[in-house]
Amino acid sequence: MNEFFTGMALFLMVNILAGLRRIMGGTSMSDRMLALQLFGTTGVAILILLAESFAEPALRDVALVFALLAVLAMVAYVKLVGPQARIEQEREESR
Repeated sequence: MNEFFTGMALFLMVNILAGLRRIMGGTSMSDRMLALQLFGTTGVAILILLAESFAEPALRDVALVFALLAVLAMVAYVKLVGPQARIEQEREESR
């Protein structure tokens, strides 16, 4: 079963590479932020899989901290960039 968890963690790392491509070529800040959110979610999943694979409960604690930080990052993005993005969208629609 450990090989399965490790294999799934490697598969998720490949998904992170696909998200990195989206960050580099994203058309808007929202696209880039969603890709970064993918990084956070996938990172948490990788840590949980590795915690089970290596029977290391400390990795679960690290995964919980990363999950909380991902939520805080998204809230900060919405508070800071959300109103600006809405104004830019209204400008484009009025043209």
